[in-house]
Amino acid sequence: MNKVKRFIAYTMYGVATIIAVYILWLIVRVFIFDYFTIPSSSMTPTIQPGSKVIVNKLFIGPRIYTDFNFNQAGQELQCFRMKGIRKIQHNDIVVFNFPIHKDKISFRINHVYCKRVVGLPGDTISAVDGYIRNNNYPHLLGHEGRQKQLQTKSERELKRYGVYDVAPRHTSEIKWNILNWGPIYIPRKNDIITIKPHEATVYHKILEWETGSKIQCDWKRNMVYANGKPITHHTFKHNYYHICGDYSLDSFDSRYWGLVPEEYIIGVVNYIC
Repeated sequence: MNKVKRFIAYTMYGVATIIAVYILWLIVRVFIFDYFTIPSSSMTPTIQPGSKVIVNKLFIGPRIYTDFNFNQAGQELQCFRMKGIRKIQHNDIVVFNFPIHKDKISFRINHVYCKRVVGLPGDTISAVDGYIRNNNYPHLLGHEGRQKQLQTKSERELKRYGVYDVAPRHTSEIKWNILNWGPIYIPRKNDIITIKPHEATVYHKILEWETGSKIQCDWKRNMVYANGKPITHHTFKHNYYHICGDYSLDSFDSRYWGLVPEEYIIGVVNYIC
């Protein structure tokens, strides 16, 4: 009988230990650190395909979901962010939820990217001959060798790579390319801007997401409409970031699909292994 009691006690202790370790592991992943495997070459040579990155959530504060009914087709992100140690900085490498699905801003729980922040809320950024410029940051953004490599490519070569045309696409009024684009202002929460066709085209996805309206431009009349009604100003509801891969010849990033809302950023890469 004593052996049976000891066996039961050891079993219960073992189960309790496993449960405690699992709960601790969950707490660490939710509030402190998480890890991701990088599948692509978009951040080479900084991060190689197959590398794992440790993401520090304490820097900007962990996200706490308020709705766990996740829809893999895309949904509104319901969460709040706890206070962090510091804000996101220029050249931080971050892991974030890819924000665009079916040409609209929406959230998918496990659809994540890893890239470098080149534009913060309140910055104005551009590309000049392949190099990224930022009015609030005079130093190098991204990987110098990769930008120099991009600069040497001809238009024909870049089109063969499929990277020449950048957002906003399908418009004859704004003709940006991977070597020369912008300037573009990175919206900051509570910023108020005048909305003309140029702004409505550049911020099209953001405006439709924040207003819940269909945005249409009339370039001839220099007018913008939200669900058929004229719109002349907009107050941004979120902070946004411009995020790029170091390897411009193989990176699907903000240059092609737009800006990342702050809520979509999971954390800052703290270690690469």
